[in-house]
Amino acid sequence: MSAAAVLPRLALARPAQHPLADTVRKAGWEPVPYAFTSLKVCAGPPPIPFTEAQALLVLSPSGAQVAAPRLPAGMLCLVQGAGTADALGREDLEIRLPLEARAEALWELLRTTFPDGGDFILARGERSREYLEVATRGTAWRIHPWVTHREVARDPFPPLPEVEAVLALSPLQAEILAPIARGVQRFAWGEATAEAFAQAGAPAHDRCEPKPGLLWAMLAQHLNKEESPC
Repeated sequence: MSAAAVLPRLALARPAQHPLADTVRKAGWEPVPYAFTSLKVCAGPPPIPFTEAQALLVLSPSGAQVAAPRLPAGMLCLVQGAGTADALGREDLEIRLPLEARAEALWELLRTTFPDGGDFILARGERSREYLEVATRGTAWRIHPWVTHREVARDPFPPLPEVEAVLALSPLQAEILAPIARGVQRFAWGEATAEAFAQAGAPAHDRCEPKPGLLWAMLAQHLNKEESPC
């Protein structure tokens, strides 16, 4: 593709300067910010008192923002990635990160930090993939889920911009995009998101595990492909 060529456009529910938007650019696509969902806070009190938990586990920046004002000073927080750590926005917390920004790596960090198990509060979204709950079931690591927020469609709903592709970052986003993105390429961030596209009757053209490097590889592979509308 020449420097003067028009890049294919991909709708992305992230701001233009977000790291995922940078990944899309590096793969040869033009990211088009498309804010069609919003987050609604739905956190009541934590499932157990903070004083009874060995640590707080946090999966996302959204969960961190909701939980942060309620946390006691000095609490140990095991967070999935650097963005989540930044979203806590407090210097009086003890924060530890896994080697990779993935739930699987957070589970490994939990086991190495607390080899004897214990009780842990997990701050998460309403429809997160529940990896930690499943992985720890029947083990000495007792997870107490604390649903802090949920994703909802915006009202009024913005029309889909003129793009050649969409990227759904969650199952809800796939469900919303499926009926309005049938004439463009549909990409899914994670297996559960791909399954949501399929269940909504508009299967994804491709999916990747939720890692920026794999997103880059997927989009770069599809850059020059001619996809027929479904």
